[in-house]
Formats: sequence, C-alpha cells, structure tokens
Amino acid sequence: MHKTRSIKQNDRPDALPNFRNLGVTLRILLISNCLALLQAILMASAWSDIPHRMMEIVTLLTPILLASLLLLSTAQPWLNRFTYRRGALAVAALVLMLTLFVNYIGSEYFHPMGGENSNFDAFRYGLISMIESGILLLYFRLRSRTLSRALHDARLQVLRARIRPHFLFNSINAVLGIVRTQPKQAEAALEDMADLFRMAMTEGDDLVPLRQEIQLCKQYIALEQLRIGDRLRTDWQVQDMPDDALIPPLLLQPLLENAVYHGIEPLPSGGCVEIMLRCKGDELHLKVKNPCTLRRDEQHPGNRIALRNIRERLDLLFDVEANYKAERGKDYYCVEIVMPCVKEKST
Repeated sequence: MHKTRSIKQNDRPDALPNFRNLGVTLRILLISNCLALLQAILMASAWSDIPHRMMEIVTLLTPILLASLLLLSTAQPWLNRFTYRRGALAVAALVLMLTLFVNYIGSEYFHPMGGENSNFDAFRYGLISMIESGILLLYFRLRSRTLSRALHDARLQVLRARIRPHFLFNSINAVLGIVRTQPKQAEAALEDMADLFRMAMTEGDDLVPLRQEIQLCKQYIALEQLRIGDRLRTDWQVQDMPDDALIPPLLLQPLLENAVYHGIEPLPSGGCVEIMLRCKGDELHLKVKNPCTLRRDEQHPGNRIALRNIRERLDLLFDVEANYKAERGKDYYCVEIVMPCVKEKST
C-alpha cells in the first residue's frame, strides 16, 4: 500500500536518460554533431577549411559515438542500479575508456588535429569525450527536471478535480438520494469516492498496471452515473489488451472526466463514451471518443490544461516514441494516444 504524501514534497530524484529510447539516441547524435561542428569552426583558419576539419573530427567521432550508444544501451539495466551521481560517473568512465580504446587501435588513422604525439592525442580526445559527456548529461538532467514538473502538476490537477465543488457536492447529494432506499449502493459509492481521493493524494510509480487504471476509471464512471444517470453510458473495448500492460498513472481518468464534463453532461439525451485499448506489436493504442455539442465555444479552458498535462507526461516518459492526437468533429471529440507497450516484469 502506498504511503500518502504532501503535494508540496520534492519531485522525484534525478535519473539517467534511457539510452534505449529512440528520442534520447537522436538527441545525443544531434547534440554531438553540433558540438563537432562548433569545434571544427574554432579550429578552422578560413570558411573553406571548415568542411575539411569537420570531416576529420567526424572520422573519429562516429565510431566512438555509435559504440558508446551501443555500450550504454547494453549497460542500461546495470546503470539503473546506481544513484544519479554514481551513474553519471559510470557513463563518463565508460565513454572515456571506449574513446581511449578506439584511439589506440586506430591511432594511425585518427589524427584529425594533425598531432603526432600519441600520448597528447589520447589526453586530448579523452578530455573532449569527458566534456561532451558532461554537456549531454547536464542537458538531459535539466530537461528531465523541467518536464518532471508535469508529474507533480498531474497529481495536483487530479486532486483539484476531485475536490472541485460541483463534483464533490453532486456526488454527496447523489449518495444521499439513495442512502435510504439503496444502502448497499450508497456504501459502494462512498468507497469509490474514497478510492478516488486516495489515488489522487498518493505518490505512484511512473507506470502502473493498466487493470488498476481501468478499475479506478470504472469507479469514477459509477460515481458520475449516480449523478447523470442513464444519460452516461460507456463502451469498453479492452479485449486485445494484455493483463500485464503498464501505463502512466492517472492518464485515462482525466480523459474520461473531460468526456463526461464537456461531452455527455451538456447533451440532454446524454451519450456513450467509447474507450478502446489494445496492443499492436510493440505499441499501445488508447482511444477515448465521446459525443459533444455542435457549438465549439462550449469547450472549457480546463480541458486544454488537462490535455496539455498529459502530453507533457508522455513526452517525459517516452519522448518521441509516444504520439498524442486530439480531433474535434462536428458532433464528437476524440483523443488518441500511441505509446510503447510496456509490460510488467515477471518475478
């Protein structure tokens, strides 16, 4: 059972970048080549000398860079065991050793700076690799710290949604309306409310079992049905979803809340919210579709805040491997998310 914590506590500690992530790999390649271009410009004596210098640097940089990415990707589980500081030192040490090794075995081919002293060349290349590693780690650390605020904001956003006056009062009134005639249903509704508040105020992991998120969402829908009644219907399409799939916590519930609050509730006849979850290859597809009013000006600004929060969390956890798309039709609103299909590790 998770321990509750204050929402004012610090964010999660720093973590090394996931070297197996495509977005991380692309950023490393881009930043490394930009640094190489800067070095070529500083070394060149004229504009025409820049391409020649750049070619010399890339000749040494490419095998070191590709080998480092392969080595760090392989060593990712081992690196994850360390604290951030020790992990960063381990990354720098691995890159340094690989740089010296590549320079040693190819010393007769790698002299981009025209030096003839092999010891000095080894020192120079080792120093450059350490500086570049430090710049890359600092970049990913700052980026993670900036984006990780979305995790805190997500908990705060859901907490505010749970204590939103109209939601709280309407839910209590719905329970009071059936407490005498249907005491068991009223008791179950109060338990659902307690679970929702508990989930909003607990510190979860980056990923939680999908079945847990679905159960939470069904409890939320059950509460809303007490208030809205038969006007709110749901169609769960989860037949192709593996039981051990993982998703970010509180990802699906805000989508359903937006569907109910901005879609179903304003419609006199209500409607059906379609929830589709399936794994296709290595990708998890999540789709929430709901009917809505024809007037586009009825969309509440809070909807955009919640959806932006979800996009930021996906960007933090999966980078470019996650895709988010929202579509507004004439009489419907649809959100579709594609992310890597992560599964629980077997114990």
